[in-house]
Amino acid sequence: MGIDRRVLEEMPAEPLDQIAPKIRNGDILLCSATDPFSRLISWSTGSPWTHVGFAWRWPDGGRILALECVQKMGVHAVPIDRFISQTSDGTTPYPGKIVLARHDRMSKGAADLGAVIKCGIDHMGDRFNPAEIAKIGMRIVSGRWDRKTPRPLRAKNEMICSEYLDKCFKAGGVHIHWDGLGFIAPCDVAADPQVTAVARFQTR
Repeated sequence: MGIDRRVLEEMPAEPLDQIAPKIRNGDILLCSATDPFSRLISWSTGSPWTHVGFAWRWPDGGRILALECVQKMGVHAVPIDRFISQTSDGTTPYPGKIVLARHDRMSKGAADLGAVIKCGIDHMGDRFNPAEIAKIGMRIVSGRWDRKTPRPLRAKNEMICSEYLDKCFKAGGVHIHWDGLGFIAPCDVAADPQVTAVARFQTR
């Protein structure tokens, strides 16, 4: 099915306390934001989808975490309430909209969730030096022209958000469908026919 951009306007926003009971491990957090780096992603893909992470219920303390990869801090996890209320650099309120989505293989129990979270945790703390950030930027710009990414620019441990999610999901046997051109982007996650929208967060 995939998620059409119209969901950003047509799906009513709900407060976190109403959405929280619906959140499952491995649910996708799909964002459409207007900060400068998000605008670069949107420009390179011609899409409103600019960032993606995934949710995980931490067994101790009843907390829900958002695992993500951001350009300044690299891979980290934040409480879901912080994820929907501010950007990674502390801009608040969150300058955009966030949709909770779910991959069909996750909902059917066909994924190895243990492998997903193991991969997610194994990359915690991966940080970027200036050369790696430049490499990410070149990969994003090259994606604008729908070409395969040159081998020297391909992701290793310097990833944008969607590359991080793709790596973790693949570890659990979940493959995001995309055309292999440029780089896997948040819009590719949204377009996957096995991904559906569950709810939209109230971010303000």
